[in-house]
Amino acid sequence: MKKNTQNILIVGSGISACTLAERYAKKGNHVEMIEKRNHIGGNCYDFYNKEGILVSKYGAHIFHTNYDDVWKYIKKFSNWCPYKHKVLSCVKNKLVPIPVNIDTVNILFNTKIKTERGMKNWLSKNIKKINNPQNSEESALARVGKELYELMFKNYTKKQWDLWPKELDVSVMNRIPVRKNFNNAYFDDKYQAIPQNGYNEVFNKMLSNKNIKIRLNTNYFNIKNNIKKYDKIFFTGPIDRFFNYKYGKLQYRCLKFKFETYNKEYFQQNSVINYPNDYAFIRIVEHKYLTGQKNNKTTISKDYTSWFGDPAYPVPTEKNKKIYEKYKKEAEKIESKNIYFVGRLANYKYFNMDESFKNSLDLFNKLEKKNKQIQNDKNNEK
Repeated sequence: MKKNTQNILIVGSGISACTLAERYAKKGNHVEMIEKRNHIGGNCYDFYNKEGILVSKYGAHIFHTNYDDVWKYIKKFSNWCPYKHKVLSCVKNKLVPIPVNIDTVNILFNTKIKTERGMKNWLSKNIKKINNPQNSEESALARVGKELYELMFKNYTKKQWDLWPKELDVSVMNRIPVRKNFNNAYFDDKYQAIPQNGYNEVFNKMLSNKNIKIRLNTNYFNIKNNIKKYDKIFFTGPIDRFFNYKYGKLQYRCLKFKFETYNKEYFQQNSVINYPNDYAFIRIVEHKYLTGQKNNKTTISKDYTSWFGDPAYPVPTEKNKKIYEKYKKEAEKIESKNIYFVGRLANYKYFNMDESFKNSLDLFNKLEKKNKQIQNDKNNEK
């Protein structure tokens, strides 16, 4: 073992975990990764089905970022194809753009708005004057007005979260932009792309270092009393599970997927179509659109939400927020033991993909700087 190298344990294998593993292994450290599933990649895991179509097992993932350092980092692990994500919503048997823009209003209300000024005028007549929205319903009413809220967001939110918007933190609806022009792109970020051969190629390359040992089908909680001592432990699972639900269980919304393959080139006219009011599923994803695959057949997934299954979304309610704050204090106490909580589930916060990369890169740099200072102090004492 090289001088000053560390033994690192990482629990989980999603974006946060893979980033930390790659960084520490490249520095010559020994990394052990424990994953309870039979694959790496967390909820970003994708694979080629029997028709040869690349599909995402846990739903579509679209990479977008304004972070130059994140873009520079991830480009090393794949050829990334430019991809501008667009979403349609099926409302009153019409397909309209989401985020809301001029076309959305014109199609649903038979208006003839042509300019940004006209859109601003329409919104000013329809939105509710709420200066400081306290929940997601108030946020929607203040940004798009009652009619659009009830047509496009109210029931969709209930299906996704099993809670009405007025029961959810304002941050849920604040994530959805509103356009005052004809722009139908879902994101505005500087960099928007999809890895040409899928995310799993990215993760495999990130974890290809010989210093990384991966243990699949291994539940950390079944073996934690028998594992050796590590210099650092990074935990990326649900924080309430780590502390054995000491303060109660946090709620996580889960996703279920029904995959269907059709003997036709395309099933729908867009990669993602939301269904806010009809059907039990919340959206249909047609995977070929995401990477521009060519195939005479096509595979779609109908996405359903549930309280059971692999946790996907922390549920932003006041009750959950208070419970999490207690776990956060517990986590801060044991940082002195070099145990760190990283990622969406461990921080009980929704992160975009780039934020997961960014947080792990920043944490690694912070800890490496600290470690270097400790080594310098030791050398000066000699």
